[in-house]
Amino acid sequence: MLIYFQYNEKSMKQIDIITTLKARRKSLNINQTMLADIAGVSLHTISDMESGKGNPTMELLLKITDSLGLVIIVKVKDVE
Repeated sequence: MLIYFQYNEKSMKQIDIITTLKARRKSLNINQTMLADIAGVSLHTISDMESGKGNPTMELLLKITDSLGLVIIVKVKDVE
């Protein structure tokens, strides 16, 4: 899954959301077990997601981002 951060109207940068979540977890000094407990999901789910084996649902991503103090913003791009 990719998330796009907009820097200006004409340039978008693709960022892998899983990489972002993993980096945020590490910056907060939270291990996978702690994140699983905080988010109310299994350790297996977190481990699979971070290793690229899982296909997280939006519900799961919202639980994890909320637990990490992040939000997901979806922007509809303009049609030209």
